Amino acid sequence: MRYMHLALPAAALLASLVADRSFALEARYIDDRSDPSAIIQSFYNAVNRKEYARAWDYYGEEKPGADVEAFAKGYEDTAEVNVITGNVAMEGAAGSTFYYLPVSIASFAPDGSEQVFSGCYTLRLANPSIQEPPFRPLHIEKGALKPSRVSLNEALPASCPDAPPPEATDTILAKAKARFAEAYADCDRQLPGADPAQAAVEQYTIPFRYSTDGDEQPERQARLFRFYCGAGAYNENHVYYQYDQDGGLRQLQFATPELDIRYENDDTDGKLESVEIIGYTADDMLVNSAYDQSAQTITSAPKWRGVGDASAHGTWIFRNGRFTLVQYDVDASYDGEINPETVLDFHTAP
Repeated sequence: MRYMHLALPAAALLASLVADRSFALEARYIDDRSDPSAIIQSFYNAVNRKEYARAWDYYGEEKPGADVEAFAKGYEDTAEVNVITGNVAMEGAAGSTFYYLPVSIASFAPDGSEQVFSGCYTLRLANPSIQEPPFRPLHIEKGALKPSRVSLNEALPASCPDAPPPEATDTILAKAKARFAEAYADCDRQLPGADPAQAAVEQYTIPFRYSTDGDEQPERQARLFRFYCGAGAYNENHVYYQYDQDGGLRQLQFATPELDIRYENDDTDGKLESVEIIGYTADDMLVNSAYDQSAQTITSAPKWRGVGDASAHGTWIFRNGRFTLVQYDVDASYDGEINPETVLDFHTAP
């Protein structure tokens, strides 16, 4: 017999738990002070998790209230806050770097009503090389938000008043590249003939809605990054990252069937007797993969040998904010012919 691997990640078991705020899972813990956008996302993550002491601590000496109790009281009618950030502007002064970050937020009350606010945050980082203990990391100096009558996306300011022109820096892409470079330092990250200074990455924007979104809910967007991670004689590897407002930036893991493949007399060149799914695994890398923008699917087609007569083909569709395995085909016969068998199909109508 021959085994091919593939267990469903725990997240797949929660596929039915969609973004209904009345049944929402607790927001995952995010504490990232590495850049202005990250610290504002972390601030509102603390607010959403009711960790007001942590939110309070993202500010410097000038705090956003008389004390942390008063600060927390200001959020007692807030069930959840969604936040988006714009392009940051920066300038140096007196040994510090100041950052000016456009922000818009959607604040939801316990009854589901929504209020949009927009404005700017000013953040400061004193030169780390000249600080003395206690060290003070990047922190919020001040923030000013005003109510807005337009949608969350429309409310985001293009820039902050009295600030330098913003930088057109794609911080999400930069973070994806950094995480990939750290996690996959040993793989060949350059396409043949590519600029050696650039890691090969493809990126896509995926518009979507959760199944519980109403017609008034603005269309959401996810970003997908595909990184090349080396190749053999007839297979090449890819690693994927996804970013969206709810989940942040994370590496994708792909549910893949684990197969029990049996041949007559255990001879792979002999007659194929059966192909059975015996479980699932989660793969951090796909082989010969591609993203189809029109179908919103990722496919993978690893060849088991160069002639391609033995292979597998998986399809993962993007729905409700995540990629789900919907079809898996296997050609397990080493017979010189391409004759795949579908072993899993949630994609084709009955």
